[in-house]
Amino acid sequence: MNKDKAILALADGTIFEGKSIGAKGEVNGEIVFNTSMTGYQEILTDPSYAKQIVTLTYPHIGNTGTNLEDEESNEIWCSGLVVRSVSQIESNWRNKETLSQYLIRNNIQGISDIDTRKLTRIIRNKGAQSASIFAGENISHKAAVELAKQFDGLAGMDLAKEVSVSSSYEWTEGTWRGNKLESNFQVVVLDFGIKKNILRILADRGYKIKVLPAKASYDEVMETKPDGVFLSNGPGDPEPCTYAIETITKLAERDMPLFGICLGHQLLALSLGGKTSKMKFGHHGANHPVQDLKTKVVAVSSQNHGFTVEEDSLPETIQVTHKSLFDGTVQGIEHTSKPFFSFQGHPEASPGPHDLKYLFDRFEDNMKKNA
Repeated sequence: MNKDKAILALADGTIFEGKSIGAKGEVNGEIVFNTSMTGYQEILTDPSYAKQIVTLTYPHIGNTGTNLEDEESNEIWCSGLVVRSVSQIESNWRNKETLSQYLIRNNIQGISDIDTRKLTRIIRNKGAQSASIFAGENISHKAAVELAKQFDGLAGMDLAKEVSVSSSYEWTEGTWRGNKLESNFQVVVLDFGIKKNILRILADRGYKIKVLPAKASYDEVMETKPDGVFLSNGPGDPEPCTYAIETITKLAERDMPLFGICLGHQLLALSLGGKTSKMKFGHHGANHPVQDLKTKVVAVSSQNHGFTVEEDSLPETIQVTHKSLFDGTVQGIEHTSKPFFSFQGHPEASPGPHDLKYLFDRFEDNMKKNA
């Protein structure tokens, strides 16, 4: 276990002293909290956390170690990790290295042994703010606060193009226990920060999957002759992603079946005439109750977003399908007559429950109707 000291500094001047559990050095970003009890490796490798320092509210982290199978992308995307306590032992048959070793190998700063309850209360009361982690020797509180203040926040920041792939590729791998079905549907995935489990679930359905970069044009999408287009999750502010909004707008004009998740949900709303705004501290966790407004059924969902679609901005042709029972924000939308719909949370989970996995059925139904 790394015995170096570390501090977490908030832009408002608050300092937390603790122990380093990652690489030496310093980093800044937006500090958020996640209430998931499991799935720390999936959280670390979720591209939607780019430029964010993640605080895990569950107090004991790292007891299953890390492995090669639970990564949702090919690298750690969050800027840093904050936990209350790190397990001294790892017990899992898939374990390859400790959480601390994993962070150090990926050059990610982390801090433990701080009061994460106090930190979470600060974020809830004051909202997500800029922060920094300093780990190693000769730590300066003043320098840490100054570094925190240097991060301007995620509003206005286009991160989708930074986390997206640079070239297209095909995907065939399904879920571990999934039975792959047969299908002739060709699905294009626009990668704004795609998680692997989304691709696995789509592959289980037998689709021929082509993943394209975030900045792919309408013509590049249509070259593959898709039956439907999936708009992936991703980090940052959706409004600066004008390239994606333009492509989605043209696809919508063609009545292409569209299914958006997370950032893809927000981009679809913008393409159809809606607006988005920054939330106070966002939704990050695997225990968020969401209600289907048609059936009144409540589902527990996995969430990870700091921006939301403004309900009052939506045109009459777009109706809200789901709402958060935590704060009443928009969780799902659909077009009243065309095959477009989206969901703010993560029906693919990883980590989290699978209550909303039926949304993938709706996507397939739309492609069948449009065939």
